[in-house]
Amino acid sequence: MILVDTALEKRKSAGNPIRVALIGAGFSARAVALNIVTGVPGMELVAIANRTLEGARRAYREAGVDSVKSVETVAQLEQAIQSGQPAITDDAMLVCQAAGIEAIIEATGQVEFGARVSMKAIENGKHVVLMNAELDATIGPILKVYADRAGVVFTDTDGEEPGVAMNLYRFAKAMGYQPVATGNIKGILDRYRTPETQMERAAQWGQNAQMITSFADGTKLNMECAIMANATGFRAGKRGMYGPACADVREAAKLFPADQLLNGGLVDYVLGAEPRTGAWVLAYTEHPVKKFYLDLFKLGSGPFYCLYTPYHLPPLQIGASVARAVLFHDATVAPMGAPVCDVLAVAKRDLKAGNVLDGTGGFMAYGLIDNAEVHQVEGFLPVGLSEGCRLKHDLPKDAPIRYADVVLPEGRLCDKLRAEQDDYFSAAVSARMASR
Repeated sequence: MILVDTALEKRKSAGNPIRVALIGAGFSARAVALNIVTGVPGMELVAIANRTLEGARRAYREAGVDSVKSVETVAQLEQAIQSGQPAITDDAMLVCQAAGIEAIIEATGQVEFGARVSMKAIENGKHVVLMNAELDATIGPILKVYADRAGVVFTDTDGEEPGVAMNLYRFAKAMGYQPVATGNIKGILDRYRTPETQMERAAQWGQNAQMITSFADGTKLNMECAIMANATGFRAGKRGMYGPACADVREAAKLFPADQLLNGGLVDYVLGAEPRTGAWVLAYTEHPVKKFYLDLFKLGSGPFYCLYTPYHLPPLQIGASVARAVLFHDATVAPMGAPVCDVLAVAKRDLKAGNVLDGTGGFMAYGLIDNAEVHQVEGFLPVGLSEGCRLKHDLPKDAPIRYADVVLPEGRLCDKLRAEQDDYFSAAVSARMASR
């Protein structure tokens, strides 16, 4: 951030702000709009695309912008940008194509729609910054391949736990310590929560009940940890991770198997720990002098040390990720190559033949992380692709759902990209399996 804020000030002084467009105008997206408009010097939110124009208009209005132009063509959008007029549209593909937009923030949480937006943005040479863990955890590795070919950045955002953890990971490495684990702090976890049980809490905060359910049932947690795994090479110690309960996040330094930490590293979480939010990294050293100083500075006797950030503020921190992508071609957190972990769909209740799965945060399935080679062998259905899939036969509660158990919806780009990802990285995943 120290480097980024200086670079943004230079863009501001030069009258050449980073021009960014936002896809989506939901709860989190509106907070992103507010922060960019009111709090990020050297960056300009030139357009918002949303399925309803009123939603896009509301996002600008809540950010203090009352005068916006509704556009229906790329030419109209480009004219609005040139004239300094904030634009709204119900066609996300316009902002993916328009000249003058350097980066797209995808904030819908939808896998199929997010895939189409990301591919169109990449095709048109725009950096893609995600507030869409569902997309990244499902087909992030192949989207990163396309982004690399196009010379643009594909990244998840600072402020979400994977970005916060990756900052800590890089911080530890820069100090000369070996990162061996990254993880989340989880307040509660109940795999069987549904939109009905979460309706009251969703209403309290003005959020979508299905999204709130994906937090409570652990699906979002598992997806975020898969994103961390794919960015670091760390693995899941077991399906669903260990998730030990503890009073304070610093206890994480002593809660995970040392052999797994030192043999490839782990992604995981701690349950119920103070400060109740944020992300953490375990760093390792056996160097006696380094251990002495870390003990002196209150980090413990080692050899594992917990570094943590006691907050995560995605709408407030996303500006740094956009600036890093545009100004420094630096991804906050992105897949490093072949997928390391994946998130499979698991039956949340007894399911019947003919049931149509309702996706992440629904009534029918939750997501559990496992290692990519297990997914490849078992043929598991990624929970990010589960929405709209029709069951061929009955499945009992807590049964993993496989591709062989379902009929996929027809014509989805996300399924095509997932098949391409599986094929593209098949040899690398098989080689990893053979080496273990």
